[in-house]
Amino acid sequence: MPLLISAQLRAVAQRLADAGVPDPLVDAELLTGHVLGLGRGELQAAVVRGDQITEPDAERLALLVERRAAREPLQHLTGRAAFRHLELAVGPGVFVPRPETETVVQFAIDALLESASAPPIGVDLGTGSGAIALAIATEVPHARVHAVERSADAHAWAERNTRGVGNLTLVLGDLATAFDELRGTVDVVISNPPYVPDDAIPRDPEVRLHDPAQALYGGADGLDVVRVISSRAQQLLHSGGLLVLEHGELQGAAIREILTADGWRAAATHQDLTRRDRATTALRA
Repeated sequence: MPLLISAQLRAVAQRLADAGVPDPLVDAELLTGHVLGLGRGELQAAVVRGDQITEPDAERLALLVERRAAREPLQHLTGRAAFRHLELAVGPGVFVPRPETETVVQFAIDALLESASAPPIGVDLGTGSGAIALAIATEVPHARVHAVERSADAHAWAERNTRGVGNLTLVLGDLATAFDELRGTVDVVISNPPYVPDDAIPRDPEVRLHDPAQALYGGADGLDVVRVISSRAQQLLHSGGLLVLEHGELQGAAIREILTADGWRAAATHQDLTRRDRATTALRA
């Protein structure tokens, strides 16, 4: 028996709220829209019209709702994640890109747009789903972008997302040794490395249970990979080249100390839209 989409939405939002899911109405709309093949605006219009949902679609939605109530990431259920102007394919085995990273990538985009190099070169160390590299490659189309990912699972998602982008080169490998052929020529190195301290277990089940551990944990203080990137980026960048690092809100001072001790100039920490420290930049001497 067909049901009103509006009634179904209310029931789904209540189920998700009872399960402690943040923003249950948003997730209810996105899951329902996913099942019906509608964007949020189209779904909201369907609600206003009094449209109905068929019983098979309602059953399919109910299965997804129970998985979301068990705190499986929304993006794993829909298979998609929004990032800037992009829609990325994501799922088990890859870190789901976060909205705060959208502000971090802007530093790299601005630097490449202002670069006098022809073409400017950007490198993304530890690309995961390919979000950062793909944003740079599509928003600075005259740049050459190189991205490396160590995890075979994550690399497969990045390969899917970046396929056919002519100015982007993706490799499976170690960020500590990748792109030797680019030494001294790169304008910008950017990374969203694993930076959670090993004993700081994330509170959110979506992160704790579903994001890959090697994309989260960065050693005792969370900065082991940052130290590797500091060394590698100095080898890749030309003098005056920019390093951009995403990190946790309490790590800015420690990262500035690491970079300054390694010989970087003008290390500075920047806030995201929630006014939390989110990125540190530095210039190669």
